[in-house]
Order: sequence, then structure tokens, then C-alpha cells
Amino acid sequence: MKQKASVRKYRRSLFLLYTGIALIILLLTAVIVGVTIFFLVRGGVLNYGKADLDARYLLLSIVVGSFVIGSILSVFISRIALRPVNRILNGINRLALGDYSARLSFGKPIGNHPTFRELTKSFNKMAEELDNTQMLRSDFINSFSHEFKTPIVSIAGFAKILRRGNLSDEKKEEYLIAIEEESMRLSQMATNMLNLTRVENQGILTEVKRVDVTEEMRTALLVLEQKWEKKNIEPVIPAEEYYCDANEELIKQVFLNLFDNAIKFSPENAQVEARIANEKSMLRIEILNSGDPIPEENRDKVFNKFYRGDDSHSTEGNGVGLAVVKKIVELHGGTITAGEEDGRTVFTMLIPVNARK
Repeated sequence: MKQKASVRKYRRSLFLLYTGIALIILLLTAVIVGVTIFFLVRGGVLNYGKADLDARYLLLSIVVGSFVIGSILSVFISRIALRPVNRILNGINRLALGDYSARLSFGKPIGNHPTFRELTKSFNKMAEELDNTQMLRSDFINSFSHEFKTPIVSIAGFAKILRRGNLSDEKKEEYLIAIEEESMRLSQMATNMLNLTRVENQGILTEVKRVDVTEEMRTALLVLEQKWEKKNIEPVIPAEEYYCDANEELIKQVFLNLFDNAIKFSPENAQVEARIANEKSMLRIEILNSGDPIPEENRDKVFNKFYRGDDSHSTEGNGVGLAVVKKIVELHGGTITAGEEDGRTVFTMLIPVNARK
């Protein structure tokens, strides 16, 4: 409410500023016309005593003079007053043409006005976000192209070897397993992209029901069993059952992505731990892994679309999974953050226990 009142105050002051400019134009016009008529009368050009000069002629002279002088003043003063507007339009046009390096900057005294300070801050922040999104999108295209091409090349290569024949049963089994794994990898990438699109287009939480959160964790770990067994990772989840109102399919996707992320970045023979606790009307859920902690400056970025902390392609993923998680959690009215605890990476979710009204 205070912010809205402050915005209204700034808008009102801007209105008064431009009203004042209009009044200044009128005042200058009146002064110039008045002074001109005074000197014309004093010089004898206009003479009240002459019969051919009546009140109508004088009034017409004042009106015409005011119009001409007022128009000239308006042109010059408006050019100055509208200069900030032109600067804004130029900046918007640059953004529309894809130049996200555009920034607004106003000189004194108008740059000190609260409204223009707010406008400058908002415009520059928007341009910066667009610039960052463009960079992330470009990085994503490069990364996704690499991630997408690698399994396809692998599948094609193994398929060619199998067609040649003369392979032992062990080799055939090995190549078939590799083809299956690469196919699942492609499927996971496509699924993440579809999930992100679906969640982004969903503005209202639907199909809400009472969900056993602990059971959803068990289900997610069961789906990922092959991955954590391959790295000999020990999953630890609460024995107690915890419940909240949620969309079951979306919550399942949250745990699939969070556990998959934890397993992916954990070293072999490590532990992935999940903790749940009730905090008033919220459910606090933590997923911890023993991988390298996320640098503090990157902890907010990991939830951005297309962001990847590892640009070497040494780990799987395309920077979409955590973006899906954040969208789903926010759709449930909750929050999620990344942090560190005793050298371990921890993702902390807070979601309402009772979301149904």
C-alpha cells in the first residue's frame, strides 16, 4: 500500500510538473504580448485616441499576437519538455529491434525527479533482464544442440555396429544398453522442455488434492533407482508421513527433478538426504547432496531457464529442470531457494499445507 501511495505521489508530481510548464508558456505569452502592446501604445503605433482604433481592433491584435507568440514559445519549450519522452521512445525502439544494450539516462534537473528515477531504474532493469535472457537463450541453444546431438550420434553409431553383425552376445547386450540409455536421455530432455512449457502456460493450480509428500519422494527415488544404484548413492528420506494440498503430478515432477539433480552432482558412495518439517501453515522440505556447493552468486541463477553452472558438458542436463521446479513451487504458492549446509548443497522448499479454499 505504501508503494502504491508513493507511485501515485510521483505521478501527481509529474502531472504538476507538466502543468507548470503549460502555465509558464501561458504566462510568458501574456507577458510578451502585454509588453509589446505597451511599447506599441507608448511609441504611438497604437493610439487609443484615434477613431480607427476601437476595442475590437485592439482585442483582435491581442488574440493574434498571443496566438503567434504562444505558438512559437510552445514549439521551443515543447522540444525541451518532450526530450525525455523522445529518449524513452528511442530506448523502446532499440529494445524492439533487439538491441538489449539500450539504457536510459536523464540529465539534471529532470533526472532527479522521483518519477524519472523510477522510470530509469525500471527500464534499465528490464533491458538488463532481456539482455541476460538473450545470452542464456543463446547458451541454451548451443548447450541443447550439443546435448541433443551427442545421444543421437551415439545411437546411430551403435546401430551401425549392430548392423554389421559378427558381434558376441556380450557386445550386443552392451550396445543395446547404451542405445536404451541414450534414448532415455533424449526422452528426458524432451520431457523437461514440455513440462516447462506446460507449467509456464498454467496460471491457476488445478486438480488439487491431499498428497502424501513422503510417498511422492519414495516414488521419485524408485523411478531414479538405476541412477543412484549405479553411483552407489544412499538415499535417506523421512519415515514419517507428511501431507499437503497439491497437484500430485506436478509435485511428483518436483521431486523427480530435485532428486535427479542431487544424484547427478553427488560423488559416488555419497548420500542424498531429504528432510521434511511442519512450520506453522507451511511444509519445509529440504533436499541435500554432497556435491560441490553452489557459489553464492549463482544460487538464484540456477532457477533461471537455460542456466547451466557447468559449461564443460561434463554433466548431463540442459538447464531446464530447476526452472520447472521453481515454476511448480510458485504455482503452489511456495518458494524455493538454494543454499549450503556443512559443505553440502541444500535446496529448501516452503509450500502451504492447506492450499485448497
